[in-house]
Amino acid sequence: MMTNLFSSFDPSTNLSTNLNWISSIIGLMIIPSMFWLIPSRLSLLWIKITSTLHKEFKVLINNKKSQGSTLILISLFSIILFNNFMGLFPYIFTSTSHMVLTLTLALPLWMSFMIYGWINNTIHMLAHLVPQGTPSVLMPFMVCIETISNIIRPGTLAIRLSANMIAGHLLMTLLGNTGSSLSIIMINFLIITQILLLVLESAVSVIQSYVFAVLTTLYSSEVN
Repeated sequence: MMTNLFSSFDPSTNLSTNLNWISSIIGLMIIPSMFWLIPSRLSLLWIKITSTLHKEFKVLINNKKSQGSTLILISLFSIILFNNFMGLFPYIFTSTSHMVLTLTLALPLWMSFMIYGWINNTIHMLAHLVPQGTPSVLMPFMVCIETISNIIRPGTLAIRLSANMIAGHLLMTLLGNTGSSLSIIMINFLIITQILLLVLESAVSVIQSYVFAVLTTLYSSEVN
């Protein structure tokens, strides 16, 4: 019995340790070794996905000196997607629903972009604080607004991912807890609803990992 609604997101086990965080790497144990050795349908599908992402990120970055950074962004997309999908399995902790993980991914990337931009492209970074065509009277206010919007970027990245993961899982948990008090007919409707929600959560897992990677790419393109 849950003590409260959010206890399903508590990374604790019966051993009173944080063993549930192993869900972030447990997939490496179940990936077959043949996936790494010979071309298979699974490996060819993943190569197709990564090559498509590489082409898209390369266009967004639009800087020949930063083409290798697409590998970092594809890896970022992969780890978020993997953790999102692992959270859909029963009794596996959803690590991306915690700000500990999402902010750890967003904050260092944003900080590195800012340090690189202000050191190497200081004039370019200052020009971004005042949009083109802004009246002289509004320039001080625009600098404040752009500065604040720039500072909260890692927070919005982290909160967006965590909130979307929590929302769907909470809805599925709420519906699942009502099953014991329903009739047979209503349980059938509940099962269909849960299946539809699971499909929706699978789509959200892909979309949110893609959004996180694309927004990070756009933030990096602004400092070049």
